[in-house]
Amino acid sequence: MRLLHTMLRVTDLQKSISFYTEILNMKLLRRKDYPDGKFTLAFLGYGSESENTVLELTHNWDTSSYDLGNAYGHIAIEVEDVYDACEKIRSLGGQVVREPGPMMHGSTILAFVRDPDGYMIELLSH
Repeated sequence: MRLLHTMLRVTDLQKSISFYTEILNMKLLRRKDYPDGKFTLAFLGYGSESENTVLELTHNWDTSSYDLGNAYGHIAIEVEDVYDACEKIRSLGGQVVREPGPMMHGSTILAFVRDPDGYMIELLSH
């Protein structure tokens, strides 16, 4: 068994694809419209789906907003340097919501950014 993907519902598919590809440097792996169901799926990641866990963005054409709820936590992405990654993300228009630094009660360096729909993404150094 292996983890295939994580799915997020998004309100503006192109804006979300731009965020994940242009700001977080993922690749758009595939995209398909389902006119009968009135939704589109887009799969993004840092490598092929056959070898990596990827992100599935679901855009329901008739839905303009979602409640994030309080059970969702975040997606974690490993970066070379959290400080440099945050500078680049900020310069590209991304929103850093927790500045880089050591985690509370530990020494791991991390930061958090927010995607266009409000989903949190944790950045961790390797």
